[in-house]
Amino acid sequence: MGNVVIANDHGAVEIAERLIRHLEKRGFSVNHLGVTSRESVDYPDMAALACREYLKGGYDFGILCCGTGIGISISANKIEGILCALPQNIYAATMARVHNNVNFIAFGGRIDYQDPVEKMLDAFIDSTFEGGRHSARVAKMLALETDQSC
Repeated sequence: MGNVVIANDHGAVEIAERLIRHLEKRGFSVNHLGVTSRESVDYPDMAALACREYLKGGYDFGILCCGTGIGISISANKIEGILCALPQNIYAATMARVHNNVNFIAFGGRIDYQDPVEKMLDAFIDSTFEGGRHSARVAKMLALETDQSC
């Protein structure tokens, strides 16, 4: 099917394992750069590792996971060329792709989601960017990375 890069910290070992299994069942090749133990690592380092790997090319999208998904998604969004969403449900996961054309999606390993994360991931994967009026908005978001007037 495609290639996915995924990284996680110690607060999201189980959710990363679930997502990897799900992706492999769907036929994706997964490059897991995260940890498999609860020994503490810093989520900004995990975000940087996965994002830099993604930017080399050859990946359809990336997944990041930490305890809440917040810190790792903020870290990813500091990297030029990365748009990372932290959806709270299936609808938000769909819109992350349809309206925002994100290339990374994040989840929290310590979050009790209303919708199963596998279904949220499926909604993201199975959606496509609408383009049109959203293209200009995405371009504006990306331009903020280098905007020094803020």
